[in-house]
Amino acid sequence: MNNTYKLIPKIVLWLLILAGIGVVGLFFFGGDLAEGHEVAGDILPIPTYSDVLLYLTYALVALVILVTFGFVLVKYGASFKTDVKGALKTLGVVVAAVGLCYLCWHFGSDAKVEILGYEGDENVGFMARLTDAIMYLTYILTGATVVTLVFGAVYSKIKK
Repeated sequence: MNNTYKLIPKIVLWLLILAGIGVVGLFFFGGDLAEGHEVAGDILPIPTYSDVLLYLTYALVALVILVTFGFVLVKYGASFKTDVKGALKTLGVVVAAVGLCYLCWHFGSDAKVEILGYEGDENVGFMARLTDAIMYLTYILTGATVVTLVFGAVYSKIKK
């Protein structure tokens, strides 16, 4: 029975690799749509199977998120039984991260973003606000990383 549990992830991995290779092959070698797409005066080709590649990517990202959260919740539940204080610290970090995301979301604006050569309507409202939130979150986390590295280096020099 133990060998079966070791064999299943290998089979799933190989199936995902084969599916990925097949879809990427379709994307690159499956031809282009006849109409193309005009961007800044140039007609760019649109691969025929770009939707299949996007759907596979969405499915894989969703699968990774579900599996990751599943393992995290199981591990958290196990750690909560043995180390309550550590589990509550972890919960505090998660709550702070969610709060930071909420704060960055409200910093964002849903006003239209002017993009050269783009005339669609996907750069207003929710998508504009989401883009702003991701940019603000990136700025904050990059700044926090730099500050942590600097203070960590200074602290380790002082402690010696």
